[in-house]
Amino acid sequence: MRCCVESIGIVGPGLNGWNASREVFNGAQPHLSSAPPMPKLDLLPATERRRTSTTVKYALTAGADALAGTSRAARDIATVFAASSGDGEVLHEICATLASSERQVSPMKFHNSVHNAAAGYWSIATGAQIASSSVCAYDWSFAAGLLEAVAQVNTGCDAMLLIVADVAYPEPLRTARPINDSFACALLLSTYSATSLCTLEVRFEVGARAASVMENTSLEALRKDNPSARALPLLAAIARRDRVRLTFDYLHDASVSVDVLPNGEGNGQ
Repeated sequence: MRCCVESIGIVGPGLNGWNASREVFNGAQPHLSSAPPMPKLDLLPATERRRTSTTVKYALTAGADALAGTSRAARDIATVFAASSGDGEVLHEICATLASSERQVSPMKFHNSVHNAAAGYWSIATGAQIASSSVCAYDWSFAAGLLEAVAQVNTGCDAMLLIVADVAYPEPLRTARPINDSFACALLLSTYSATSLCTLEVRFEVGARAASVMENTSLEALRKDNPSARALPLLAAIARRDRVRLTFDYLHDASVSVDVLPNGEGNGQ
């Protein structure tokens, strides 16, 4: 399957927006793994901003960063949201309430606990009424989301925004699900764009293969810590304009390979 990457958004430790992150991926700036400022989400009305969780803030911030690199209107773009295991922050609060003497779960907390909460807030923020999918595949969720998004682009969807996000889990959930850093990224994919960053050729492969890793030790630590950060080798290759084949883990007996073709090598073919 083939698609173009029109624009990218990113937010994570030491990676505050695509423009700044390209300097890190290119080696022009060191990766300083400090947490980014908490996203403000000016695109949401004040009432909804107060209700959102950290996961939603990261997802929508990455999506907005990707939109800043395109002239497309958000309301005209279909979306795929991917996360590895739901909103740990909200689930922690619900479990803490159920373990207390009150045991009355806030309707707003329950509302935010569903896996497509980010998709709902995105629709509120952008006015989008185009189809949206929410997928979850544990540590393989980036690959699952990429397959879903690229498949839709190849079956009639002109433009698709893939947003993947996972945030750090609080204790005691972190002991069972050790995610220590928060990260989100977004890829705006399309059938064709003369000004795209690159072209991707994506294949589902039977059989497990060694996943692509980051040469930078700090970025590799982030890639291994956060399931959504499994996207980092692809983001770095695009930033460096590498022509390369990458491999991403997918389930126990499969993988996803991605050929990255810099702008001019694969567009329009």
